[in-house]
Amino acid sequence: MKTILLKFAGPMQSWGTDSHFETRHTDLYPSKSAAIGLIGAALGIRRDDDIKELVDIKFAVRVDQEGSLLKDYHIARKYKTSGDIEGTYVTERYYLEDAVFVVAISHEDDNLIEKIYEALKRPYFQMFLGRRSIPVLADFILGNFDVDIRAALEKCEWQAKDYYKRRYNKSQKTLDVYCDKGVFDNADREILRQDKVISFSKKNRQFSFRYEDHAKIYVKNSIFEDEDTNHNIFDLVGE
Repeated sequence: MKTILLKFAGPMQSWGTDSHFETRHTDLYPSKSAAIGLIGAALGIRRDDDIKELVDIKFAVRVDQEGSLLKDYHIARKYKTSGDIEGTYVTERYYLEDAVFVVAISHEDDNLIEKIYEALKRPYFQMFLGRRSIPVLADFILGNFDVDIRAALEKCEWQAKDYYKRRYNKSQKTLDVYCDKGVFDNADREILRQDKVISFSKKNRQFSFRYEDHAKIYVKNSIFEDEDTNHNIFDLVGE
């Protein structure tokens, strides 16, 4: 079994699963439907195309760096055919600031995973982190590994930024993982989430509910391995 690891990081992200009308919420971590949509864009799948091939993909997301919630004051306008403004209204759009996630994608069909991996490296359509204004970063792809999701996430280094790692003065950090049922056998609770995609069609967009598990994983805090934390104040005095 092969597993692709992706890093979702950047100044802003947005992962809404229950947004309606003028209020566009974001979840606190990426949804499976968003990951499938991103993969579909890379493969060149259009909104009205069949996505059955991607629905059975195994999915997990590791929260490497929790983001801060941002509310954007946003104005939208509707114009007449003459070009005059017909109306103006305020929308509320929420984002995650400075968050880092490691997303794992796997499937029993290794050929499908290889196909997805090549498409992610050379995408047909531009890939975004939840909104069209937020493209993926250059270090978006972490690699394709010949192990299952759990093994890949356990071996993957902590992707948080250095300033975030310095907040924790321990050599090991516990991270949250949200995944498809059965991916982790030590899951401690079950969550119902409305992000099982049925159709991305603009005219008939449909999502249903799926169960996902919550588990924890341990990673090394490499910031203390790379730095000398032994300090002698008398070294500043000199001879």
